[in-house]
Amino acid sequence: MAKALHSMIRVLDEKRSIDFYRQAFGLTVADRFDFDSFTLVYLSNDEAAFELELTINKDRTEPYDLGDGYGHLAFCVGDVDAEHARFEAAGLKPRKLVDFAPGGETLARFFFVQDPDGYEIEVLQRAGRYR
Repeated sequence: MAKALHSMIRVLDEKRSIDFYRQAFGLTVADRFDFDSFTLVYLSNDEAAFELELTINKDRTEPYDLGDGYGHLAFCVGDVDAEHARFEAAGLKPRKLVDFAPGGETLARFFFVQDPDGYEIEVLQRAGRYR
């Protein structure tokens, strides 16, 4: 069975976005991962386990056109390899499995698939923070 994890949006100003979501919805920073070219900030509250992921691209200076700001919906599964095979067998055309391991430590194992309208969906191995 799949479980919804988070939805991602790209933001220009990390502090302004965190302040807004805290004020508007009571979301606070659950985790923050800083990389060379981008930062990921996960926001949540006690109401639900579902999170909002903010992506801050460090080289971005112009506001995003909502039509070109990449985003995705995410689900975690118990066996991402088996799900990938199942998606392939069903003709759902999943993209390749990825081990995301900046600095040598695996942060996530996942693949992406598009729905019929082209929306991106991330399917993650249930592990670490992705439960």
